[in-house]
Amino acid sequence: MARYFMRLSYRGAPFHGWQTQPGAVTVQQTLEEAMARVLRLPACPVTGAGRTDAGVNARLMVAHFDMPEGDGFDPRGLVRALNSIVGPDIAVHSIEEVPADMHARFSATARTYRYFALPEKDAFMHPLVWRAPATLDYEAMNRAAALLLETEDFTSFAKLHSDAKTNICHVTRARWMEWEAFDGTRGMVFEITADRFLRNMVRAVVGTLVEVGRGKMTVEGFGDVIRRRDRCAAGTSMPGHALYLWDVRYD
Repeated sequence: MARYFMRLSYRGAPFHGWQTQPGAVTVQQTLEEAMARVLRLPACPVTGAGRTDAGVNARLMVAHFDMPEGDGFDPRGLVRALNSIVGPDIAVHSIEEVPADMHARFSATARTYRYFALPEKDAFMHPLVWRAPATLDYEAMNRAAALLLETEDFTSFAKLHSDAKTNICHVTRARWMEWEAFDGTRGMVFEITADRFLRNMVRAVVGTLVEVGRGKMTVEGFGDVIRRRDRCAAGTSMPGHALYLWDVRYD
């Protein structure tokens, strides 16, 4: 069998997350059904680099699948065929063969998420960003975010009763930065990079940082939330529509 990596992007609003689940439309399910139809196979399993939650977007998702060797498989033709039937909210960008031991999830060395915020109402961007209060203290939020680089146990930001075997993650970047929308509107974006992420982790981190920005929690209080290892101590999860899986890196 030959292994292939697929690079794609999607808008999360129409989907109940990445992972296939009963009674829900997901990105993985949509892709697998389209591939089975194009390739005329009973099934074509696709494994993603991660599992985005319902409504969460992906600027870049990487997934792998296997095909029999020497059957005249045409990756570029599959890209064109998939884009014609997966619908407007998924875009397949490339498919290329990789070494057989490469794994979309386990071979990834780092993942980056971004959370976009605008302080003004924007008729074009509102479904894709969070409408943020204009008075948020981003300097304090960045001081608090810096504590994440010194943290290993992210239990305080993990979804309760998840199937994760460990809550240990290694964050290498966590910072709010300025960004500009295509119409000139200026906002802020939170970027966080780690070797792995827990379910709901980024949305919980951002929600707790917003508590700092609103003055409802101090930077020291944010550190205390981390040390308590208690999800109930952290802030509420932010809406998923402003969160993006931004990049996935491999050696």
